[in-house]
Amino acid sequence: MPVDKKLMEILCCPVSKVPVTPMTSSSLERLNRAIEQGEVKYVDGDPLDQVMQEALITEDRKVIYEVRDDIPILLPERGVGTAQLESI
Repeated sequence: MPVDKKLMEILCCPVSKVPVTPMTSSSLERLNRAIEQGEVKYVDGDPLDQVMQEALITEDRKVIYEVRDDIPILLPERGVGTAQLESI
């Protein structure tokens, strides 16, 4: 189930304060392929070892945050910088 629309209106990156938006399914598929290949790390350097079922991306397309069990995980250290990815 997607994140509540009212909640989406107030969510933003905890670091930059840039609003977030749901990732498209095609972008999420590309991200998950990179995760499966072991190419993706959180901003704190830890590797991602599980694909994401749902995710949010900042409107400037610089940081991705996972949504787990309908709860956005907006922790600064659990962001995924998009600079490490070819195209999202």
